Amino acid sequence: MTPTPTPDRTATGCPVHHGYRPFAQDDPFPAYAALRAEDPVMYDERIGYWVVSRYDDIKAVFEDWKTFSSENAQAPVRERGPQAGQIMEDGGFTAYSGLSARIPPEHTRIRKVAAKAFTPRRYKMLEPQIRANVVQLLDTMLARPGRRGDLVRDLAYDVPTVTILTLIGADVTKIDTFKRWSDSRAAMTWGDLTDEEQIPHAHNLVEYWSECRRLVAHAHETQPDSLVGDLVRMQAGGDPISDHEIASLCYSLLFAGHETTTTLISNALRVLLSHPEQWRAIVADPSRIPAAVDEVLRYSPSIVAWRRRALRDTEIGGVAIPEGADILLLMGSANRDESRFDQGEQFDIDRPNAREHLAFGYGIHYCLGNMLAKLQARVALEEVARRAPNLRLADTADIRFGDNLSFRAPVAVPVTWED
Repeated sequence: MTPTPTPDRTATGCPVHHGYRPFAQDDPFPAYAALRAEDPVMYDERIGYWVVSRYDDIKAVFEDWKTFSSENAQAPVRERGPQAGQIMEDGGFTAYSGLSARIPPEHTRIRKVAAKAFTPRRYKMLEPQIRANVVQLLDTMLARPGRRGDLVRDLAYDVPTVTILTLIGADVTKIDTFKRWSDSRAAMTWGDLTDEEQIPHAHNLVEYWSECRRLVAHAHETQPDSLVGDLVRMQAGGDPISDHEIASLCYSLLFAGHETTTTLISNALRVLLSHPEQWRAIVADPSRIPAAVDEVLRYSPSIVAWRRRALRDTEIGGVAIPEGADILLLMGSANRDESRFDQGEQFDIDRPNAREHLAFGYGIHYCLGNMLAKLQARVALEEVARRAPNLRLADTADIRFGDNLSFRAPVAVPVTWED
């Protein structure tokens, strides 16, 4: 059991959290700035985590995997209720992290096999389909009477989902089903649900895991030209990976492979359209888009916080951390730390060191799918800039973000345009 230190308190006796609310994502950045300045390693008794907000501290934790384990990265933030737990047990739910919560040597072994399946050949094969999908969705939105759309619903929702389903070899007609399952995974792992609220999500996770296992079994039978097919063939050729581990990779990819990219595409357009001069700059010169994507990842990442656990008594930023302590790393804060990024609160597509962001993590768990995510964001921006250069945020846009400990995803991005 991690000892709970006494938090700083105001004169009224209330804990001081510097405006930070763990699950509120509408605008966490002022609180992040206050934490960096005043309390960069803070124990938050509301969630039972040490909250770390400075760039150098977070990067050092990611790098030191022997001290700071990833074993809690996929653990439910709130304990599963008895009914949800029983539903999942009865349904044969045994899913585990694909990679992010695994530790060496198991992580090293599985990642080495998985990396051979994430090849440039697969990405090159996917790009024409990604572009065609973006164009089709854009044309449908732009043909709508009234000249109003929602970039989440009309573009970003479908594109990465179709991409990852194609990559995996899953049924691309079941986008809404996979999105429903993914929403449940996000809610059950990183949300703040009551026992009663967990019940429908538990049923969804049982269905989700069953489909992952079915995909692996089907790949053994049919040998498809897909990532799962590649992994099954590698296994047959002697690569050390089990069916359960392949299914666990599917379980992770069918979530992380599209949810975070849906958010990246949504955020890229949202942030650029809210900075019209920089939007006009990429319309005039699309070669600037890759740099703009990295700046979006820095300024408004899909994942703003990730978790680690201390395996021994240690320190972070000079603060004593006890063995067994859970740690929340605020990458969304690190990415604006002015000790690393000059005028870090400003969005600037010409920022020379934007690629130093921590949006994909750092170290041995650096996101394996980062190139695919950036490819899809680049293609989406290229086609929107070409086909809808006069796109702008709707005047009445009130963009909200879903409540979540780790993921900062806009619910909608309303836009309008000129004929």
